[in-house]
Amino acid sequence: MPGTLRGDCANCFGLCCVALPFAASADFAADKPAGQPCGNLRDDFGCGIHERLRESGYPGCVVYDCFGAGQQVSQVTYGGRDWRREPGSAREMFAVFPVMRQLHELLAYLTEAIALPAARPVRDDLRRALGAIERLTRLGPAELLDLDVAARRAEVSVLLLRASELARKGAGRRKEHRGADLIGANLKGADLRGANLRGAYLIGAALKGADLRSADLIGADLRGADLSGADLTGALFVTQSQLNAAAGDAATRLPAGLSRPAHWTARK
Repeated sequence: MPGTLRGDCANCFGLCCVALPFAASADFAADKPAGQPCGNLRDDFGCGIHERLRESGYPGCVVYDCFGAGQQVSQVTYGGRDWRREPGSAREMFAVFPVMRQLHELLAYLTEAIALPAARPVRDDLRRALGAIERLTRLGPAELLDLDVAARRAEVSVLLLRASELARKGAGRRKEHRGADLIGANLKGADLRGANLRGAYLIGAALKGADLRSADLIGADLRGADLSGADLTGALFVTQSQLNAAAGDAATRLPAGLSRPAHWTARK
């Protein structure tokens, strides 16, 4: 994934720490309404507990990924003018951020799809879609807020699904679990090669030793899922935030370009 599609907190005005709301839960230690700075946000827009978020009751922050939308809004859309020095821009900036985040997420998926060798038949369409979304990210605030993002997502989704089908074609008999409720399911050692798990609810699922090679996991909810010893080699559209939300160990095999979360190695 290109660097521009990875969060760069040093060049962001703490937008995810201000624009987004969260409620006291297992993911967050306190309530915070949208538009109000988190109590842990420092004056330099850094996080005061960044190195101990999980221990401090904020694992939800660890799994969040803006796909680089934060620095795009801060440094490009608003040209480095932050909401503290120009408070009149705050409300608009906070509304633009989630729109940009969705566009950057689409860019990340399209970039991955273009690189799939099996997606060659649709590569030109994928590249055109990538260019179109990139152009949207350079629009001004008013134009971004006027976008029909749902329509853009739907258009891109068709292409991503086609790329996924082509990439999973060689996996043999493929299981269909799109949007399935697999919360807490016992899938230990399951053969899920090439499975369609798009948008599946795998919260707390036991996937220890499961074979997820070439499975499509776009949008799958892996919070608390046990991926210990699972094989995700070549799994499609897996994000770092999905792995950060799950549990795993040193034996978990990851897709290229993704890192083993620190809390995995700390597990007993």
